[in-house]
Amino acid sequence: MIIGYEAKRLFQNLSGLGNYSRNTVNLLTRFYPWNSYLLFTPKRSELFVPPEQVEIISPVSKFSKRFGTHWRIFEIAKIAKKKRVDLFHGLSHVLPFWMGRSGIPTVLTIHDVIYMRFPDFYKKIDIRLYKFHTIGGCRRATKILAISHQTKEDLIHFFNINPDKIVVIHQSCDKLFYERVTEEQKELVRQRYNLPGKFILCVGTIESRKNQLAILKGVVEEKLDVPVVLLGKPTEYKQVLDEFIVEAGIRSQLIFLHGTNMEELQAIYQMAEVMVYPSFFEGFGLPVLEAQASGCPVITSDISRMPEAGGDGALYIDPYNSTEIGAAIRKVLMNDDIRRELTRKGTENAALFSEQIVGEKLIKLYQSMVTQK
Repeated sequence: MIIGYEAKRLFQNLSGLGNYSRNTVNLLTRFYPWNSYLLFTPKRSELFVPPEQVEIISPVSKFSKRFGTHWRIFEIAKIAKKKRVDLFHGLSHVLPFWMGRSGIPTVLTIHDVIYMRFPDFYKKIDIRLYKFHTIGGCRRATKILAISHQTKEDLIHFFNINPDKIVVIHQSCDKLFYERVTEEQKELVRQRYNLPGKFILCVGTIESRKNQLAILKGVVEEKLDVPVVLLGKPTEYKQVLDEFIVEAGIRSQLIFLHGTNMEELQAIYQMAEVMVYPSFFEGFGLPVLEAQASGCPVITSDISRMPEAGGDGALYIDPYNSTEIGAAIRKVLMNDDIRRELTRKGTENAALFSEQIVGEKLIKLYQSMVTQK
């Protein structure tokens, strides 16, 4: 098969949609190397080193280079048809116009529609743009790939999408997280970021939806004298955290990190005593899976679809209850048996989301659609 991808986020997003896109292409080229993979992107970057089965297609004319969004939305379908693409997959909520008229079967991945559930977290103009691409893409797509049952339910609820059009295929995480680093590698990362011997970890954008403040409140309420590492891109919400940190007098306990690469994140997960992820809502919750694959005990929310990602391998808490969060952290830190059991069950759960399993489901979906065509 010749498979085309709308791959802007693959080259431009360091986390989230970018990780999903890179993981998808990497696992398919590794397990199914006989296919050809075409990546359509307005701009290239060093975030992705293409395997030999991958061809990168970018704008050629001066106009298309200058107006990359126009090229991405309006010109890709024509190029894909000329390239005799058998199937086209929009990896991150966007499916180019005219793709339906090209005769090429199309898949559109929708990660979440959090902006519909929590509109206060987003700018109004962004919500309109997200809705425009989601609704239009879902209408044009032959099949919609939801990364969780939560996302499928939300698409049906908010946009009245036909359930028969939606396929749920959970995402995997980078294969790095399933591999163990050496003590020497850990020590290098520890020294690079001046990390302590023991620490509590939270991975994710520093934003109100991720609810990092509840972790800090829980630590203070339980009088836990353990450093907390918050790893993620900061937003205005960090000011809220800073105010609480000063008020509570725990500045020396906090470490903020941003911009780590995958190998560094791999080591940090494996150094942490526990990863705490009390998010109010997620389409899936990839850090939960990454931590479990890394052998790190996980505490996460009992709402949204977090249990869909964490399975039996996480300790679940009410994200609105900082006292409960603090007590859960203490329980994991102070009880070796609980920590070992969470690690064991988490590793078993992560195995259910391996790249091989996800890749097999994806390629079967592709083949069925091409055959039906």
